[in-house]
Order: sequence, then structure tokens, then C-alpha cells
Amino acid sequence: MAKIELKNIGFTFKYSSPVFQNRAAVGPASGDSPFAIQDLDLTIPDGTTMVILGPSGCGKSTLLYIIGGLLQPTSGQVLYDGVDMEDVKPGARQIGMVFQNYALYPHYTSKDNVLSFFTFKRKTPELDELAKIKFEETSRLLGVELRYLMGRMPGKLSGGERQKVAIGRCITRDPRLFLLDEPFSNLDQKLRDQYRVSLKKLLDHFRITTVYVTHDQREALIFADLLTIMNEGQIEQVGTPQEIYEKPKNIFVAGFFNWDPGTPAINLVDGRVISPELGGMTLGVRPGDIELCEPAAQALPSGTPNYGTAYIDLIQYEPTRKTLLLSLDMAGSPVTVRVPYRRDVSVKDQVWLHFKKYHLFNSKTGLRVRTYSEE
Repeated sequence: MAKIELKNIGFTFKYSSPVFQNRAAVGPASGDSPFAIQDLDLTIPDGTTMVILGPSGCGKSTLLYIIGGLLQPTSGQVLYDGVDMEDVKPGARQIGMVFQNYALYPHYTSKDNVLSFFTFKRKTPELDELAKIKFEETSRLLGVELRYLMGRMPGKLSGGERQKVAIGRCITRDPRLFLLDEPFSNLDQKLRDQYRVSLKKLLDHFRITTVYVTHDQREALIFADLLTIMNEGQIEQVGTPQEIYEKPKNIFVAGFFNWDPGTPAINLVDGRVISPELGGMTLGVRPGDIELCEPAAQALPSGTPNYGTAYIDLIQYEPTRKTLLLSLDMAGSPVTVRVPYRRDVSVKDQVWLHFKKYHLFNSKTGLRVRTYSEE
């Protein structure tokens, strides 16, 4: 295991970099300007699974490849347990890497792929015995079905089977660091759920320092001990998923990270719509933190900015949750509310909205100023 530290990392390149197979892996989806990381710092504690989450093209994979030594930063240091990795090649860093395209040796059987770490070493009885032990342990951890894949070539395996072989290859290397780049993105949803559970068990078993790159928020919540939110080559916030959800650093984090991926994003409303005191502020309130009151009366409760009026534009029933998802117009600002199912609301009704919890952001800087909660 290892503690990983990135200090003042800088990196700039053109999309023609041979490390990547497509532009989406390295930067913005359009334009020919270089993608850049500047003055980036990050610490990944020993034995921790750090998930790097962000929109496509934000630099997640770039950062992973810098950690693994597949890309050299133009400035700064990558440290493993305090040792600078500048002159250490990727093969000497004791890394197990799993990519979304599997990266198996096509001319090797599955078993030879799993044991490829030993293939390139000088044969000795001791090495053969170690390879046997590692294979038995790997088969036990990944499930009995792995044994049935061992004589087959990668081209004869399904996507899920190839990913299982790739993960097995990582385990037999006895790595000090796991690096995983969207490992399940090529699998269908059913297989993705199945393999997420298997991998989570493995990571909990080994407690190896792991860096896991994804744009899937559900996946991030499954794996993350710590979460890093990235955007446009910069780290926006680092913390536990709960810390980031409860206290987002800025408007981007609040709008991007959603504890429940099945829930609409946070509402962002001009503070002046709620109260003149909130001029220059943006109010961020999640759909589940809004209470729908009785149809609006002539006057709002006085002395508090926690209420506002709105008109219902659309009503959607969510039968599995037994809730209503309401789209409302609040003085020109769209607001989404999730409330328990009720029959006494209709489109065009004017209603009170009671904000039980919300964040206030500086509208110019985007930074969170404070959080209000009635809990």
C-alpha cells in the first residue's frame, strides 16, 4: 500500500498525445486549444479508495495517467510514500491498472493474462509456486466462474469476462496501488451492477490504495472513501461523499454532485426572489428540501426568508416512490420540488414553498457563504 501525493502538478498537451485513444479522454469535447492542469495538489491516504468524479473531458483520466507514470507532468511532483516518482517507470511502481478497454494480451490465454506478471520473470521453482498460490487466491476471490475462462483467448470472452480477467491480472501483481479508469463503462447495466459488487468486495478485502476514475455518480458513491470533484483541469473539492453533499464548496459542486442520482439537480434561484436581503446571492435548494404548503394566501409569513410563492407548471407522478415531482415557476426561476403524493394540487395553482434547508452562494464568485438548515 502507499500514500500518494501530488504537489503543484502542471500538465499541458495537444490532443495528439499518443496515450489517449480519443479526445473525450483528455479535454473539452470541442476546440483545438491545449488542455491544461495547473498547480494541482492532491493527497490520497494509504489504504483509501479515492474516486475522481467529474464531467467528461474534465481531466480525470489525465490525472490518473500522471499518477501511474503513463504521462509525465510538465511541473510538480508525484510522490509514493514520500519518494519522488519522476525517474521511476510505470512498470517499477507496483501498480495494478484496469482500463475500460481491458488492455489484455490478445495472443495469451486468460490464465496467461492473469499470470502475466510472472511470465516476464526468470523461471524458478519458487516463482512457479508463488504464481500457483496467487492464481488460487485470485480464483477464490473472483469466483469459481473465473476457472472456466482460463483456457480461452480474450477474443472469445464477453466484455464482463474480459474485465474479470483484467482485474485478476491486477491482483496477482500484488500491487501497492490500484488505478481504475471507468472499468465498467463498456458493460450493460445488469453486468455493471454485478461487477461493482465484486470489485467493492475485493477493495474492502485488500485495503490497497486505489484511485478510481468515473463520471458515474452512483458508482462514485459505491466505492469512494474519499471523493475528488474535478472540473476543467482543476480540483473543486475533496472530502467524503457526505461532506461534499452537505457542504458543497461552490455552485459547480452543488449542481454537479447529487447524493441520489435519481433525483433532479439542485435548484439555483436568485436570492432576491426570496428576500431583498439576499441580493447578490444565489440560493441552492434541493428538491427534497422544499415543503409544499397550502395554496398561497395574500401574504407570506413575515420576518423569514424561508418561504416563497410559485406557480405549478407540471405535475409528474412517481409511482415507485409514491411522490410527486413538481415543476414550478418562481418569479421567472424554474424550481423542481419532490413531495409526498397528494391529490389537492393542480397545474396553475399558486403555492407556498417552504425551504427547510438551503445553501447561499456568492453570485459573483460562486463560493458557498453559508448553509441554513432547520434540522
